[in-house]
Order: sequence, then structure tokens, then C-alpha cells
Amino acid sequence: MEQQHLAAKELIRNKLALLPDGPGCYLMKNGDGVIIYVGKAKVLKNRVRSYFNGSHNGKTQRLVSEIRDFEFIVTGSNMEALILECNLIKQYHPRYNVLLKDDKTFPYIKITSEKHPRLEVTRRVVKDKAKYFGPYPNAYAAQQTLKLLERIYPLRKCKTLPDKVCLYYHLGQCLAPCEYEVEQQSYDTMVQEITRFLGGGQDVVKAELQRKMEAAAGDLEFERAKEFRDQIVAIEAVMEKQKITLSDALDRDVFGYAVEKGWMCVQILYMRNGKMIERHATTFPYYGEEYDDFMTFVTQYYSDNPALPKQIFLPLPPELETEQAQPEASKDREAILEESDEAAAGSRADDVMASLHSWLKVKVLMPQRGRKSEVVSMAMENARVMLEDKFRLIARDEERSVKASESLAEWLGLTEVRRIEAFDNSNIQGTNPVSAMVVFTDGKPDKKEYRKYKVKTVQGPDDYETMREVIRRRYERVLKEQLTPPDLIVVDGGRGQISAALDILENELGLSIPVCGLVKDAKHKTAQLMTGDPPEVVPLPRDSQEFYLLQRIQDEVHRYAISFHREQRAKSMVESKLDSIPGIGEKRRKLLLKHFGSIRKIKEASVEDFRPLSIGDKLAGQIIAALREEPS
Repeated sequence: MEQQHLAAKELIRNKLALLPDGPGCYLMKNGDGVIIYVGKAKVLKNRVRSYFNGSHNGKTQRLVSEIRDFEFIVTGSNMEALILECNLIKQYHPRYNVLLKDDKTFPYIKITSEKHPRLEVTRRVVKDKAKYFGPYPNAYAAQQTLKLLERIYPLRKCKTLPDKVCLYYHLGQCLAPCEYEVEQQSYDTMVQEITRFLGGGQDVVKAELQRKMEAAAGDLEFERAKEFRDQIVAIEAVMEKQKITLSDALDRDVFGYAVEKGWMCVQILYMRNGKMIERHATTFPYYGEEYDDFMTFVTQYYSDNPALPKQIFLPLPPELETEQAQPEASKDREAILEESDEAAAGSRADDVMASLHSWLKVKVLMPQRGRKSEVVSMAMENARVMLEDKFRLIARDEERSVKASESLAEWLGLTEVRRIEAFDNSNIQGTNPVSAMVVFTDGKPDKKEYRKYKVKTVQGPDDYETMREVIRRRYERVLKEQLTPPDLIVVDGGRGQISAALDILENELGLSIPVCGLVKDAKHKTAQLMTGDPPEVVPLPRDSQEFYLLQRIQDEVHRYAISFHREQRAKSMVESKLDSIPGIGEKRRKLLLKHFGSIRKIKEASVEDFRPLSIGDKLAGQIIAALREEPS
């Protein structure tokens, strides 16, 4: 393994020397040749080398630790690199790009182009002469708007026209084209009004409904007036999130982002007809340079959501934010509309805007003053607040875990329960018996303290004796090495397991450590907490934070024990296959597995592949034949 790692480092060192100075994309691979990260760069040589030089944060360090090779693709421009990166992420789904690839599409409201048009929510935008409005940040927002429109405008609801009128006709929400002839002018008028509404003209629609309500009330049609009033209230409820209005009444998408602790939050504010109507936020870990990964997100967003606004607002790159205070930077940066204009290459900001404009054919701005700048600042602030909330929630969960540990101590009559060591045994019909221990400190898992045990003295499925052996081995070591003892030991089981553990601790080792047992119900879920000698049930409420903590501990130790047991069974099966071949002893078995890595690779090898191990052709042939006779 060490030799392979050194070979990989040498390969990377040689390839770094060959990197070009131009723009392009790079593909990082792990030891299995799997692409784990895709990135882009204006200068490939500098960007790729930066991964292998200097220090990184924890998340990027994990990525770098897995890289064993890389490939690169040279492009003609930064724009080509941006689009190629987007396509490569969608093709390979790299693990470290997982939240940037974001394959989900956003919902739209569609007015169909049929003879009798309908309204529907869809996630597919196609060229079918229909009208599409959106994207909406989530399906709920789109469905609420759709329900409102269906109450106001009586377009047909049925995908296939029925033979006779339905309930919607009697409710006044359908013109019943299935039974009555409807003039095209009626549909054209409704489609125009819906288009105006979804384009941001809700105030005009409200004014018209207000007029109809007053007219109905004047004619003493109070039921009708109430319907109009309810529709007005519904519009206000759907549109109440409007915060900012720009006087030019354009459709815009406004982007902002924030970064903290290796995470990025991107906030999109949707402005339609000059009014902010919705927002959408996405949070994900990022591994490259923050502004580059932000632009990757923007590019992918529009590759998935082809309904474009008139303008896109973006924040400035971090290195240009200081320009805002300078007089020459007071004019808004904006995408150069003529693609041949050389000025677009003047800075990263101009380059980004020109690239997006030439691809999307939409004006891209980085506002630096006035109301437009305030809208971008609002998106940035929303992203910052959302990211802070994320870490605040994590801290709150940790705080709850600490309090749960403190409260658990009170329930058990202990001074404190800071360190908990939990045990679980695993075997199937007595084969490969193992046990596992997990440690929770202040209510949080402490994975570096986890331990695995192969059961040595117990034959068959004897849970009590297994518990005795593992407790003895663990706490003999605690005494011998003067390790910190736990405040509480948790065993998987009831009276029998608790008694077995206490017997070893008190009678053999002279230790006084509280032991409690977690009893499962018929559905294998944590049901009761028991403790004491003799053990008794502790009346811990099932909906308490303390019970939830114990449930997490039991689930975690069970998971850890099961995974270790499966590991041992798989290893045992491999060993038995090789041991059954004449001429293969323990030494050669270990040599074969170390060299080839797995039974499958030994089976696929040729006779010549065994020669470096000093295994003759005859024995090599016997090994291959024996393994190939085994069922797959």
C-alpha cells in the first residue's frame, strides 16, 4: 500500500510539471481511478499545483488525501472551461462536487397551448408553444400560486375532456368546454390576465377584483362579493413576501453567497416585474476557491432552468470589493454585449460577466451603487444569516446533547455522566462472534475511542458469556494502562447482560462503575432503560431528550458491531477459500491477498502474475482452477 502511495505521488509530481498555462478543467481521481472532483481554472498550472502545495482546511485536506491521479482538458477560454466543468460534473457526479451538481429542476407554472388551455405545475420546460413562468423556489410555492389562479380564472382542470360538466363548473371555476361552446376571446383574455399576474402585475388584478367586489356588493350580491374578497385576500397571502420594488419593472435573478467553515450558502432572490416575490437558498460544502465554486453553481443553475430573466445580478469577486470605495469604480460593471469587445478580459469580474452573457444571452450586472447594489447586498446578507443559522442549529443540538447527559445522570442518581461506553455483541448462529464498544462524551460520539473485539473464549451464541469476556478485557486494560474509566457503561440487553457485566467489574476487577441496560421491543427498537442490582426499570419518558440520546447510542453501537461482524465474515470466507487449496498455508495466503488485493483479482490473474511471488506455474494453475470452480 505504501509503495502504491509513493508511486502515485511520483506520478502526480511528473504530471504537475507538464501542466499548461492556459484555461481548462481538471479531473481528480482516487486510487480506483474514480473521478472524485472536477474543477476549472483560468491558469491550469497554478490552480492544480495549489492542491499539492501549502495547507488547506479540513474538508479540502480530505479531498487532497484521496487524490492519486488527475487529468486535465485545455479549453480556448474561461467561458468554455465554465461550461465544460458544468457538463463534466453532470456526467461523472463526483463525490466532492455532490451538492454543486444539484440535478433537481425547479417547478414552473405552465399555460398549455391547447384549444382549451389549462394551468399546471411542471419541472420540464420544452418548446411546445406553451407559456412558462418561474422558476419557483419549491413545489409548495408553485402549487399555492396555481390554486389561487384556478380560483380566479375558470380555465379547464381536466386533462381529458369528460362527457359532462363536473363540480368545478358548478363552483364557477371552469367554463365547461366539454358541454358548452367557449369563445376564443374568453380564453385569450384569461391567458393575458394570468400572464400579467405571473409577470408581477398582481396589483392590477387586485384592483380589478376590488372593482368587481364593490359592484357585486352594490347589486346586493353579497355571496359573489365575498368570493371576490376571498380572492383578494388569497393574492395578498401569496404575495406578502414582497420586500423590494425597483421602478424599471424588469425580471431579475439576484445572487448572493456566504462562506464559513468550508460551507457555502447561495441565496437567489427572484424579482419579477421589478418586485421581489420569492427566494431560494442552497447550502453545500465547497472544496475549491470560493468565487469559482459560486460561479459553478450559477452556471449549473441555468443549465437546469432554461427560463431566463431579463437580467442577472451577481456580487463582485472578493478581490474587487475594495474598488467600490474608489471613484473610478462607481459605475456598475456590466456584461459587454458585443462578444468581440476586448474589454471583457480586463478583470475577473468582466471575464465572468462576458462569459455568462455570451452563453446565456442575458445582461449580467455586478451593481456597485444605488438600489440595485442594495438588492445584491440583501442576497449576500440572507446567505450569511442562513449559514450562521445552520451552525447555530448544530451548536444547539450539541448543547441539547450535553444537557441530556446531565439530566440522564439525575435519572440514574449519579453525580455526572460525561463519558458513556456502550457495548453490543454480534454473531449469526455462533459464527464469527464479535463485540464492539462506542464512546459518547458529553452526548456526542467520540469515534477515535471506538473499539472492536474478536470473541476468543466463547463457543456458540452465548450473549452473557460474550459480555463477560469483553467487559473483562476492556476494563483489565483500563486498570493496566490507567485509562480514564467511564461514568456509565451501557450494555445491549436487560437483567442478564447487566448482571454479567457487574459480576466482572465488582467481583473480579474491584471496580465500581454504574451499568445500565437498554431493552428492545418486538420491533427491535429501544424500549426500556434498566439499572441497579438487581436491575429495575427506570421510568424515563419515551419522548425525552435523555431517551433520544440512549436511542442514538444503542443504534450507533449496533451499527458498529454489525459492520465489524460482516467484515470478519467476509474475511473468514476469503481465508477458507484459499485454505482449501493444497500448497497454500497461512503465509502464502497473506502474501496472495496483499499482492492481489482480493479473491476476485486472484481469480482473474494469469499464471505469469504469480511469478513475482515465487509461486510456480503448476501451483498458480491449481489456485486459479480452484477459485474459478467456486460459484460467483
